[in-house]
Amino acid sequence: MRTTTFRKTTAVVAAAFLACFAAVADAKPSGNWRIKFDGRSDNEGVLVLRLAPIEGGGDPVEVETKIPSGTSENNAAELVSGSLKAVLGEKNYRIGTDDGEDVVIRIRGKSKKFELTMVSTTLTGLSIKVKHN
Repeated sequence: MRTTTFRKTTAVVAAAFLACFAAVADAKPSGNWRIKFDGRSDNEGVLVLRLAPIEGGGDPVEVETKIPSGTSENNAAELVSGSLKAVLGEKNYRIGTDDGEDVVIRIRGKSKKFELTMVSTTLTGLSIKVKHN
């Protein structure tokens, strides 16, 4: 009985690890990203995004946004846009909302391309997708 439980647990952990690795491996550098929100948050939670400059180095930056329960897609986009502006500033990035429920991040001038990934979220009910624009 214990051997079966151990095997199942190991399989679940391995699958989760591979899924995380695949999400990071799929990210490609770009100067133009979009974060799409859909729905409404069922719970209070946290969204963590990582912006990692590719060309010319630079340290990755993680941006954490707290989102209250019942937050609509438009309000979630506003909260995330505000968090990104507060952490990244607006010298190298143009950050704003588009169509209410999307956050768009673009490089300014000769800023370097970057990867944007969703590190984690504890939110349910609110769909969040990160993609090249």
